[in-house]
Amino acid sequence: MVHRRRRAGGPRHRYLGRMSESRHHHHHPPHHNNSNSSNNNHNNNHHHHHHHASGADGPLSAYIKTEPSSPGSLGDAASQPSPGELSDASSGSYTRHGSGSPTPAHLLQAPAALYSPPPAPPTPATPGLRKPARYEPGGGLGGGPAAAAAADEGQPSKCEYMLSTLPKRLCLVCGDVASGYHYGVASCEACKAFFKRTIQGNIEYSCPASNECEITKRRRKSCQACRFMKCLTVGMLKEGVRLDRVRGGRQKYKRRIDAENSPFLGPQLDQPAKKPLNKIISHLLVAEPEKMFAMPDPAVPEGEVKALTTLCDLADRELVVIIGWAKHVPGFSVLSLGDQMSLLQSAWMEVLLLGVVFRSLPCDDELVWADDYVMDEESSRVAGLLDLNSTILQLVRKYKSLALDREEFVTLKAIALANSDSMHIEDGGAVQRLQDGLHEALQEHGASQHADEPRRAGKLLMTLPLLRQTATRAVQFFYSVKLEGKVPMHKLFLEMLEAKI
Repeated sequence: MVHRRRRAGGPRHRYLGRMSESRHHHHHPPHHNNSNSSNNNHNNNHHHHHHHASGADGPLSAYIKTEPSSPGSLGDAASQPSPGELSDASSGSYTRHGSGSPTPAHLLQAPAALYSPPPAPPTPATPGLRKPARYEPGGGLGGGPAAAAAADEGQPSKCEYMLSTLPKRLCLVCGDVASGYHYGVASCEACKAFFKRTIQGNIEYSCPASNECEITKRRRKSCQACRFMKCLTVGMLKEGVRLDRVRGGRQKYKRRIDAENSPFLGPQLDQPAKKPLNKIISHLLVAEPEKMFAMPDPAVPEGEVKALTTLCDLADRELVVIIGWAKHVPGFSVLSLGDQMSLLQSAWMEVLLLGVVFRSLPCDDELVWADDYVMDEESSRVAGLLDLNSTILQLVRKYKSLALDREEFVTLKAIALANSDSMHIEDGGAVQRLQDGLHEALQEHGASQHADEPRRAGKLLMTLPLLRQTATRAVQFFYSVKLEGKVPMHKLFLEMLEAKI
């Protein structure tokens, strides 16, 4: 099934040709090439420096240029187009335009769905399996008959952002297709609007029957009292609705989502903090993307090729999400397009790895690349990833010793993005202001939530050089995978890898 990725021709082939012209170097093979020597020869005399403009026509530029989409949020997204207004974005599926894989332009017609790709709760191989499955021979997750059927019908394959084979997320109130998270719960546009109207109008309803009316898509208008009760029962937050009807910053309320009761896993937010949170950190918590799943192909035998294919595919999808997330970092979107590209090209692997590290904190010597893809020492060895994973685990131990909390994690991620080592920054003052605001937020959080550790913010900032070293090793590792032609890679992942070399 992995071989579905290796389509000859099509838009991807044409795209890579265009990219090579803009970069002044040879055409990249669009797919797996067994002739390693030819790959090596053409890549060894590769460019060693990249101005951010080199990818000006590439996918990164296209993703950044789109309007920032509203993250699945607890606040009121009145100022943003809702996913429901965007073609078929709410279902998380894209129809193919022409042949081959969707172009960035097509993907960007639905920015909200792209920013929060609908996560697919994996179907465990054994019934009753609740924990994230270990990366083990034979223990397949995802893919399967649905993916095979999708391939047979000529829909975009898993390789093409996997959006066609994922289940539609449903509104927890009425069962209609959800357009995203509204007031803390997966819900449709209709129930979102109903809940908002009820709270803002301070309306009280009474049920003509016994307060037990069934609320479905067809009958949701039949009893407003029971519909509102259902909204509260499934966990919609009254506090998430702004009563002043004025556009502005998001509310500071957070919620815990019970993963086992939730039909799909959402932003894992903690209970309200002991003291009011810094505004920037509150904003970053709301902007935090949903969980992603690796969905390794169960039809492919365990080993190096499967692991690398799975991780490259996962990294490419994470990149799309990271670009969307970056637009919600306070102060990032005001930078020039060139500076946004420079920061992302420089720091994307640090941001990605910090996510892996934070997910891995509760584990012992295991890396949680995704919730359905956990690697221990043995599976790392089988996959040829032992050296890289051991390096990342050093970082996990470092943050474990500091007891990194979620607020610090989201702030450090934004600081890693802003503290780029790029040589191509056009407006250093604007980037400095971005850094200063984030550093102050970290200091303020430390002073209010960790008053017994006056040097805590400094200790956290001191971890960033190790994060950068680890990210550099990871980029070198994946670039060597590319040179050897071991597995196919997507164009966005390729562009970002090359920008770092």
